[in-house]
Amino acid sequence: MWRPVALLLLLLAPPRALAVETMRIAMGDSQGEVRVSGRVLSFGSDTEDARFSPLDRDSVVVRRRGSRLELNGAPVIGNAVRFRAGADSDDAGVPASSPLRAGDMQVRGDVVVRLYKDGLQLINVIPLEDYLAAVLGSEMPVSFPLEALKAQAVAARTYALQKKLETYGSPFHMGSSVLHQVYGGLNREDARTRSAVEATRGEVLTHELAPIEAYFHSSCGGRTESGLAALQRDLPYLQAVDCPCGRLPASRWSATVSDAELRAALGQPTEGFRVTSRTDTHRVNRVVTASGSSLDGAALRRKLGYTKLKSLGFEVERTSSGWHFIGRGYGHGAGLCQWGAKALADEGLAYRDILQHYYPGTELQQLY
Repeated sequence: MWRPVALLLLLLAPPRALAVETMRIAMGDSQGEVRVSGRVLSFGSDTEDARFSPLDRDSVVVRRRGSRLELNGAPVIGNAVRFRAGADSDDAGVPASSPLRAGDMQVRGDVVVRLYKDGLQLINVIPLEDYLAAVLGSEMPVSFPLEALKAQAVAARTYALQKKLETYGSPFHMGSSVLHQVYGGLNREDARTRSAVEATRGEVLTHELAPIEAYFHSSCGGRTESGLAALQRDLPYLQAVDCPCGRLPASRWSATVSDAELRAALGQPTEGFRVTSRTDTHRVNRVVTASGSSLDGAALRRKLGYTKLKSLGFEVERTSSGWHFIGRGYGHGAGLCQWGAKALADEGLAYRDILQHYYPGTELQQLY
């Protein structure tokens, strides 16, 4: 039986001849004005069937004046304006939109500037496959084996479409930071990321005909974490599995935190903490501070900083200089392990087998 969410997914992906699947990515916010530039600029309303009017320049300034927008000093009707650049031809002579620059990012697709809180918000409306080429260059080293890049492409495409379904009708589907998928715009594309995206075009992972929550991370340290323990997502395809990344130097780390840093991070006068419980994969689940406060592991990592405390798979000891952490892995540990995918690809596994290893029980389907 086809589930409603699967039918909706099919509606979101119209035939290639009629439309292209797009994503709306929040690029960031601006206080009061932003400059948008590109070749042969045009503008219109923020709708898919909008008519675009040409501008006589390649750079414009959008300002907020109270509760309205101004375009080069002229008022704009509505709470958003959408920009598009003229068409260029790619290396094969196929017409393609020119890139746009908005704020400090250069992107493909359209750029929307909208009223947001007390300032402005920038949103990139971009074809999904173009978006993925930049995501891969931001999320995984482009030097990784092609099969690992393909696995990452499918995971990122699935994650994006699942988020689009989850936020359908919202001004944007995802942000561009590590809280969603890292997206650095045009300068993060690479010939190898393009190749990986094109080789897997339209492929998504599903479970019971719905796109899965395809979480991924840098390194698990030798065994992935369950979705329930890592993300409070009790999903059958996010279970702990063994991973070859534990043999790699990239999975090991250490850090030292001074008493002053610890007190500042926890926001309370404390002389330290102790680990009181761990998950089945030996990651820290809960700690108790010397002052008696209880804190879950994820909160501790957030307070100390994700780059300082790279994972919850650590041991800690008191030293004369503070608290010394010795850990394994980088990230929450659930789903696809990127360094593990590299190791499996180096062993000769194809991307389909890599995906099945990290997302057991899922199906790889051709959506478009």
